[in-house]
Amino acid sequence: MAEGYHRLILPLARDPWLLDSYINASGHIRLGTLFMDLDALAGVIAYKHTGDSVMTVTAAVDRITLKRPLNEICDLELSGRVTFATGRSSMEISLQVTKAPAEGQTAKEEDVLLTCAFTMVSLDPTTKKAVAISPLNPTNAEEKRIFNQGQIAYNQKKAASKLALRKQTPNDEESDLIHALWQQSVARNRHNFMIFGGFLLKSTFELAFTCASSMSHTRPTFIALDPSTFENPVPVGSVLYLTATVAYTDSPLLDDVRGSETGKELRDRKLSGEGYSRVQVRVDSKVKSVEHEGESKATGVFNYTFEVKRDIKVVPETYAQFMMFLDARRRCIVLDKDADVTGEGEQGKGGVMT
Repeated sequence: MAEGYHRLILPLARDPWLLDSYINASGHIRLGTLFMDLDALAGVIAYKHTGDSVMTVTAAVDRITLKRPLNEICDLELSGRVTFATGRSSMEISLQVTKAPAEGQTAKEEDVLLTCAFTMVSLDPTTKKAVAISPLNPTNAEEKRIFNQGQIAYNQKKAASKLALRKQTPNDEESDLIHALWQQSVARNRHNFMIFGGFLLKSTFELAFTCASSMSHTRPTFIALDPSTFENPVPVGSVLYLTATVAYTDSPLLDDVRGSETGKELRDRKLSGEGYSRVQVRVDSKVKSVEHEGESKATGVFNYTFEVKRDIKVVPETYAQFMMFLDARRRCIVLDKDADVTGEGEQGKGGVMT
């Protein structure tokens, strides 16, 4: 597994010309651009494992989690490795972004800014059919632990896919929630011919950010990207349709760890109307040929979670919207459970990355 490790340094603090490509008008690092780099890095790592005889594409991205906000301009280290591969066509690649350590040193846990995992699939360049790749062979206790974590994540993804709302109807609790709410009023890549997944991540993130900002009239703080699957490729020269929808809002996970607020300060803030909301934005991606012949094809659904400094609420009107609402609600419940398990309740606290 060690042979598949790869790292690179983005010298943002030392190279103002490079920084210009990564910073927005507000002086913050553009997360969408980092997402593109992470997808490209996943491709590099995948080819180190498979060699150049196959074509490797991004099949899915697991949850992207912001561990800590980046409040300063500094050099960044992007690194990752193959963490799960059993000899089939797919492999899991785990990645992280950290503050770049000094030469000869490794990044500290407190310097980790962002973590994620990509699922890459190897295809025959001619037939475009899946081909088997070499399995991982852990050789020590740490590698076995990482591999076992990959196996657990793989099993969890399979189990979660069986419970998706497009396969199963809402459960009793969710059905009751629908009926209760319904009574209320509602105010290009290495192979040249396909767009690479990082472009989709950048485009969907920036649209989701704009959507959350437009609804809340504030600057959103990124919290997480839920596991997402690239369902169909996007050919170069085609027309990409992206639709962003605020699917769910609630009080944020961060409210419980909002710092050292006293009870009186918390009451005063709520009475003054200054509150916080967690907003989940769903971005649907479809593609159609430039001639617009035939039906459009879904290329993926991307669910981004933000926090905004305002009390806002969204209530569905139609049954289809309720399905989106329930799906987003489920995702927020999972996000809360993951934060409880890992102790990362303060993710995103106190900073802005856009």
